Amino acid sequence: MDAAEALNEIGFWLERQLAVTYKVEAFRKAAAIIEDLSQDELAKRLESGALKRTKGIGDRTFSVIKQAVEGDVPDYLADLRTDEPLAKGGAELRATLRGDLHSHSNWSDGGSPIEEMARAAHWRGREYQVLTDHSPRLTVANGLTAERLTEQLKIVAKVNDSYDDFRFLSGIEVDILDDGRLDQTDRMLNKLDVVVASVHSKLKMDSIGMTRRMVNAVNDPHTNVLGHCTGRLVQGSRGKRDQSKFDAKKVFAACAKNDVAVEINSRPERQDPPNNLIAMALDAGCLFAINTDAHAPGQLDFLDYGAERADANGVPADRIVTTWPVDKLLEWSFAKR
Repeated sequence: MDAAEALNEIGFWLERQLAVTYKVEAFRKAAAIIEDLSQDELAKRLESGALKRTKGIGDRTFSVIKQAVEGDVPDYLADLRTDEPLAKGGAELRATLRGDLHSHSNWSDGGSPIEEMARAAHWRGREYQVLTDHSPRLTVANGLTAERLTEQLKIVAKVNDSYDDFRFLSGIEVDILDDGRLDQTDRMLNKLDVVVASVHSKLKMDSIGMTRRMVNAVNDPHTNVLGHCTGRLVQGSRGKRDQSKFDAKKVFAACAKNDVAVEINSRPERQDPPNNLIAMALDAGCLFAINTDAHAPGQLDFLDYGAERADANGVPADRIVTTWPVDKLLEWSFAKR
């Protein structure tokens, strides 16, 4: 098999199992080193020993490349491959999911190029995938200015045009500012297929202020999805973080009124919203979006976790916008603009 593809696929499986970053990067960097080499040139460098001496090629990555060039599936890759889902529950609901409205590339705080995120989404059976890098205020995540977002849209369109059986859609995870305004110009937001609005700062704001902030954002006609609404962290390398305080009934009533989907964020460290708020959003008549919030290709399989939680909380498939075909999804996402 193609050696660069083998290295990148190893990266995918390691990301899927939440391996440490440096381990993943070793394989993805090695793939980048050899991806432009012809098979003949790669074979010559293997035979001469030049590849072994190449900076960025270690013993494990060298072994993977050697086995791939020899026509074998590398042993390390074969050991990582699995058909087992990440979650035990929600298989029936998971099978109805067509797409994912929340993912990141290395244009903001993701780890992989736009093209690689699209390839992985297509490989994993998505009918559509939305790229939603961060907005300018989130400087810690290299948020996109209007100018950078304009350039990104050209790349998204080019990538989308390269597929016949998959849609790669434009989007943004726009920061909800302190007063509830969205952190991007209306002109740019009008150009995007999907807008996910999330709170990332001042998470300890008082309940009255946070409620007003979130309701104002949900009332904005550009908002399609309310992302990870409580901001909580329940595990992981960043530690734990309590959920924000807000009047959930008021926020979810605004979501239902404005046809804004409440995100069921599939990241294992978020599990956001908690179960009691999913129940409250259900009672309010809200739509939902099961999203991965993937920051790497391997994290696109996190949909398994979101489907399990939605199923356990009795969320019906017809209330989940990510079960909809792409034309229906886009009709919904542009309806208020």
